Amino acid sequence: MSDPREPAEPLEPREPLEPREPVEPLESVNATEPANLNAAEPAAPAVALTVPESARRLADGEWHRLHPATPFLRGGIAFVAIIGVIIVNARDVFLDTIFGGGSRELRFLERFAESSLIILAILAVLVILILSVGGFYLSWRMHTFRITDELVEVRSGILFRTNRRGRLDRIQGINISRPFLARLFGAAKLEVNVAGQDANVELAYLGSAGADDLRVAILQLASGTRAAEAAADAAAQAPTGVTGVVESRVNEFLAPEFDPHAAPPESIVRISIPRLIGSLVLSEATIIAILVGIGIITTIIVTGDYGWIFALLPGFLGLGGYLASRLTRSLRYSIAATDDGIRVGYGLLSTTNETLPPGRIHAVEVSQPLLWRAAGWWEIKINTASQATSSSGATAKTTLLPVGDMADVHRVLQLILPSLADAKSRELLECGLAAGAHDDDYVTSPKRAAWLRWFSWRRNGFVLISDAVALRKGAIWRSLVLVPQARMQSVSMNEGPLLRRMGLAELRIHTVAGPISATIGALDRNDVVRFFDEVEHAAVHAAGVDTSHRWRSAGVDAESPAPTPREDNA
Repeated sequence: MSDPREPAEPLEPREPLEPREPVEPLESVNATEPANLNAAEPAAPAVALTVPESARRLADGEWHRLHPATPFLRGGIAFVAIIGVIIVNARDVFLDTIFGGGSRELRFLERFAESSLIILAILAVLVILILSVGGFYLSWRMHTFRITDELVEVRSGILFRTNRRGRLDRIQGINISRPFLARLFGAAKLEVNVAGQDANVELAYLGSAGADDLRVAILQLASGTRAAEAAADAAAQAPTGVTGVVESRVNEFLAPEFDPHAAPPESIVRISIPRLIGSLVLSEATIIAILVGIGIITTIIVTGDYGWIFALLPGFLGLGGYLASRLTRSLRYSIAATDDGIRVGYGLLSTTNETLPPGRIHAVEVSQPLLWRAAGWWEIKINTASQATSSSGATAKTTLLPVGDMADVHRVLQLILPSLADAKSRELLECGLAAGAHDDDYVTSPKRAAWLRWFSWRRNGFVLISDAVALRKGAIWRSLVLVPQARMQSVSMNEGPLLRRMGLAELRIHTVAGPISATIGALDRNDVVRFFDEVEHAAVHAAGVDTSHRWRSAGVDAESPAPTPREDNA
């Protein structure tokens, strides 16, 4: 008699999919369950990567270790500083013993050295040194990572194990930073920005020469490339001997941050040093500091009290450090379009570069501070789904163009939204950034809104530009907010008691959290209601045809054979 739980005939699945465990964007587990980590090892990536052999080995789905100098760069520096303090004090005791004299502290150390406790102290220092070196070594041995066609995973910890995973289809960008000390060792930090709060996966540190190739490999795995065989670049020969290592370090320091062969020259936007310095001088923070300084000098001259200098000196030092940090962080700034998205690079001694894959930018704001108007400079900020903070600073996450003229703005916007390259879209963009009122396609606030928007009611408006929604705001501090229709999450209309009485409403487009608020107020209520119908059809159509999350698929689907079941799951 057959089991009633079994079907009479075997059911054939619609697709021959391989069973696998669901992978969360981020996960932490304890060392008490080590078997779960290796229960189901994913297969090697199904994508044929067009990167050097060294990067393909790191993205083969197997576990790998980080750069050998990682323990020193992560925590060994403090240990070396402690050893240095001990050596300096020992040197003082030695000099005091030879030449005589010395302070009371040195005489105490001398008496301690003559006692029998010196042997125990030396043994204790040796034990601590051995344990520290052993701990650093074990930490490096237990800190491993792997990259598959589904995720980037990192395991770390000696007593308390941690497993951190980031899904490739959730990647918002990949950031590579090269601190000055790490560059001396030929190391770099690769950070995979994943959608979610504090969900980034960090590989610190990797070999500097292979970090860029590994980033390309990760982006290719996430892009949806499906090629039967790809011609891989020849692997670079590793330098041998002391001369080769020194030459490699020198070349890394002197090489430009951005490879000129990685993008067409016409797509690269750079910031000149005079413009960068001018933007800092004309910033609000600098102007406030100058006004405060003038007030302090006037107060000192009138009252004769010099105590104000010492009271406000820490604030001035902090402001100077902030401006110097912004300057050094924006030197060698470049923005370019690559096959895997927009790449932003900056930095002088410590360099950073980040790649934003297509479709990961949810909102764009082009703004102009009042003091920049005479020079015609603009700033571009963006919203992405990655909300985690990193050591590279928030400016690298949200500011895409620190300062640029109108030509730079158009070039950067075309990198973000290529559909804005046509003449009609360019005309609407220029109308959105121009001052004053214009007879254009923007739906602006009615005249009765002047009670709420004294200066800006003539500019205050919105329009559909190609596959984006544009919100034009401000008369003194002008700004233009662009939201790609495929990235819109919802649209809302708000009416308070005052707005309802005046027949006005506030329009809000909901995107991911960030510095940009896609909100515009004091609009005619009927115009906002009509906008709902227009944007509804536009957003649904844009989301249906959007393929930016698999940005390499469109170019290879026609040439590639039918995907295997494993490839369809990747």
